[in-house]
Amino acid sequence: MTTISMTVNGKPVTASVEDRTLLVQFLRETLGLTGTHVGCDTSQCGACLVHVDGVAVKSCTTLAVQADGASVTTIEGLANGDVLHPVQAAFREHHGLQCGFCTPGMIMAAVDMIQRHGAKLDEATIRHELEGNICRCTGYHNIVKAIQAAADQIAGLSQAAE
Repeated sequence: MTTISMTVNGKPVTASVEDRTLLVQFLRETLGLTGTHVGCDTSQCGACLVHVDGVAVKSCTTLAVQADGASVTTIEGLANGDVLHPVQAAFREHHGLQCGFCTPGMIMAAVDMIQRHGAKLDEATIRHELEGNICRCTGYHNIVKAIQAAADQIAGLSQAAE
């Protein structure tokens, strides 16, 4: 067993884990953060996407010990109390989900995408960036619309703050 410490959604956590424990298992089973989903266990679907030190990673192929000392953000850490993150709000407003299984990973991918590209996101870029995230219910059209709307809103908020 290895003792690891990290900050998850702004809160410090410490736990002993087996060296082979995946980050997704640690989040779901040890911390009870079940918003991060296990879809394929092979890093193909993106349902397990979280941010580690601000970078999107697939937690089904990342060991928990690799996140020792890191700051981890899950879907549960995006909202500010009852106030949804702009990407979460855009997914709701633009119907960017159906069954909801892929939604946490899609939203985490979108947040990462917007952080890296800002307002320069167009449909082709969004679709290319989502290639590592699989949705079995939608045709991606509303997901793309939601990401574009969130990027526009976040860019507007950034400009208004300047």
